[in-house]
Amino acid sequence: MAGVPHQPQNPLQTVVPATKVEVSLSCRNLLDMDVFSKSDPMAVMFVQATASTEYREYGRTETIWNTLNPDFVKKFTIDYFFEESQKLMFKVYDIDSQSADLSKHDFLGQVTCTLGEIVGAPGSKIEKPLTSGPAKKCGTIILSAEELSSCKDAVTLQFRATKLDKKDFFGKSDPFLLFYRCNEDGSWTTCHKTEVIKNTLNPQWKHFTIPVRTFCNADYDRTIKVECYDWNRDGGHDLIGVFTTNLRQLTSGPAGSQTFDVIHPKKKAKKKKYKHSGTVTLQYAKVEQQYSFLDYVRGGTQMNFTVAIDFTASNGQPTQPTSLHYINPYGMNQYATALSAVGEIIQDYDSDKLFPAFGFGARTPPGYVVSHCFPLNGQPGNPYCFGVAGIMEAYQWTLRQVQLFGPTNFSPVINHVARLASQSREGGEYFVLLIVTDGVITDFEQTKEAIVNAATLPLSIIIVGVGNDDFEAMEILDGDEVRLSYRGRQAERDIVQFVPFRDYVDRQGNQVLSQARLAKDVLAEVPDQLLSYMKKHGIKPGAPPPAYMGPSGSSVPTAPSAPAGPGTTNIV
Repeated sequence: MAGVPHQPQNPLQTVVPATKVEVSLSCRNLLDMDVFSKSDPMAVMFVQATASTEYREYGRTETIWNTLNPDFVKKFTIDYFFEESQKLMFKVYDIDSQSADLSKHDFLGQVTCTLGEIVGAPGSKIEKPLTSGPAKKCGTIILSAEELSSCKDAVTLQFRATKLDKKDFFGKSDPFLLFYRCNEDGSWTTCHKTEVIKNTLNPQWKHFTIPVRTFCNADYDRTIKVECYDWNRDGGHDLIGVFTTNLRQLTSGPAGSQTFDVIHPKKKAKKKKYKHSGTVTLQYAKVEQQYSFLDYVRGGTQMNFTVAIDFTASNGQPTQPTSLHYINPYGMNQYATALSAVGEIIQDYDSDKLFPAFGFGARTPPGYVVSHCFPLNGQPGNPYCFGVAGIMEAYQWTLRQVQLFGPTNFSPVINHVARLASQSREGGEYFVLLIVTDGVITDFEQTKEAIVNAATLPLSIIIVGVGNDDFEAMEILDGDEVRLSYRGRQAERDIVQFVPFRDYVDRQGNQVLSQARLAKDVLAEVPDQLLSYMKKHGIKPGAPPPAYMGPSGSSVPTAPSAPAGPGTTNIV
């Protein structure tokens, strides 16, 4: 996880962290803020910036539904500096919607401490009361820290179960597995949760891959406890049984040869003839080195950033203050803010800083025919802009040249970038397409087909929705809940990330303060998407360098070209 960059006090001397630690969170006796169920808690970690009183968001846990006693699976990995006071703040919220804006959720309480306070406590674990919440007693938070090994291995496992106990009155069971690693003080830390499989006593769970240092901190003999539960909607999951193992045991025999009895402690104590509550069999186990996003960047992989901007009439006339394209002399509009926030981050990973930039949904000169993939700088053979500043200049120039029209078609620009990505499959380049749009997609089926096809390529697609239109279709394309498919063919990877811009504007309408959080959330999935492509195709860091060929097959220029003059825009 990327955190707040560390700034050494002495700029002439590089301060090296003593180690990396993993911070785990649990809460107990949280306030119940929901009327017909329990709270749905999520915790957020903040880090105080060096030489400042300001706390910056570092990361968020997952949301756990219907519980006042969550044990979060998501951990926070942070550099530990022995010589510094690293101040942390943890806030807990009851999540009420899909919004990324924390102010739209119920605040349950907070705790401040230092990383050294956690590390230095007995067993590197502290428990503190939550304060500043809506009541005097808001529950407690339990924080623990463990030094991480430098191991880069990851283990892929798959399990199935047979003849589990029936727990549901009107059905069978809805089983899932929870994995815990044993800590040095004998306590347990949650490290993985499988999916729930509905209404079966003989489930087979999907493969999952987890870093060895997360699973057992690279100690192959460390005890792993596995609990099997029957899932219940109200959060009161029924224990089916438990077994223990370790990574050495899991990786020592052939697939299918290891079967574990699932034991329910209370049943075993009461019934003399009790054997077990079913069995769990290891179907697959493999340990392999896991490369990081930075391994590929250091190995030479270039991030190619392409921009596509919506110029349809639904945005409103750019000369009117109500238009989403209005050029305000006192601040950036939503399109410019999104371009700046994302571009400023990703341009650091592109050595030549040359970015193709396109528009869609407008009538373009000289013939004023509708185009769904035209270069912002008016030069089809050389659509490259130099840096974020070049994109902004071309964007403002285009607004003065084109007639906003429609419809809103995504597939032409997706297919255009996909053709470029198809020429660089060896890992030397990875493409990121940023689409900024205000409305409902017109060519939805064609867009789904384009994305499913593009999922086999080194490509990620980011969609930022501006304005207040209905973005339900974008959530389908995002594929976080259900993997996108077209005519029965499922996307090989999840390559789309959608965020609505309105979730990043504070109550005073201040967009600038939200830019960092917007960029973080927009780009959050890109590293994992890059890794999924590289792993799928067996590509290791140090891939051949890209050829840097332009859209027409000609080499990309080493210097930016100025936008074409009025009347010279050609249609792609």
